[in-house]
Amino acid sequence: MTAAALVVPRARSARRLSPVLWTLPPLLLLTGFLLYPLALVAGESFTGDAWWSILTAGEFHRAIGNTVLIAAAATAGCVVLGTVFAVILALVPFPGAGAVSRAVDTFLAFPSFLIALSFTFLYGSAGLLGLSDFLYSRWCVILAEITFYTPFVMRPALAALSHLPAERLNVAASLGARPWQVLRRVVLPEIAPAVAAGGALTLLLTLNEFGIVLFIGAKDVITLPMLVHSKGVVTFDYPAACVVAVVEVALSVSLYLLYRWIFTRTGGRDARLDA
Repeated sequence: MTAAALVVPRARSARRLSPVLWTLPPLLLLTGFLLYPLALVAGESFTGDAWWSILTAGEFHRAIGNTVLIAAAATAGCVVLGTVFAVILALVPFPGAGAVSRAVDTFLAFPSFLIALSFTFLYGSAGLLGLSDFLYSRWCVILAEITFYTPFVMRPALAALSHLPAERLNVAASLGARPWQVLRRVVLPEIAPAVAAGGALTLLLTLNEFGIVLFIGAKDVITLPMLVHSKGVVTFDYPAACVVAVVEVALSVSLYLLYRWIFTRTGGRDARLDA
């Protein structure tokens, strides 16, 4: 067999191995830094009767209710405010619109606990408004999360509006459509996938929010992340903390898979969480 005949099979073999070699390092990193720790947490959760004691505990049921309610209400508020702000900044020209947009962008760089800390100075008993009852309520947590996470909806909506041809708006206006009709029939359908993607991301983030709830210090507002902290750090009940963590991960993954399934079924394949 000639040397040239040996080169062809070797080249084919190298092409087959190349995807495996490129995929192996990310898989090893994913396994070492994510899958293996998750497996340890899941294994620890089956220590003793941890599952039974947590699933039958009233504080766990309250934590699930608070987590879902706060995440849903905060996401709804972010979707409404993010859409309104994006439409105003993109379609209603006014002096300083660019500065306002850049100022809102800075929220993306802030840690969430700064919002909670500012709310303490604003609504605390020694603050400007002195609404301590509101500060330690579920509604204050929702308002703080809306304040922090609205840019996560607004930025995808602004990006979608930047690709909206001005000719479409002009044609709709020339046909006699009123501004609210143009908004409902042209603008909102155009940015709906981006708003939905931002809302889905916001829902996942608020579902796992910890810093805002912790720094506000609402004692009666126990969420799943706060329950993990309470069981693992305060009472040193590590198996119980692992049970709550597994439930939180399962809830987040289920919501993400539901998001992907809905957008695949409705044809929203271009709406991604990283939009």
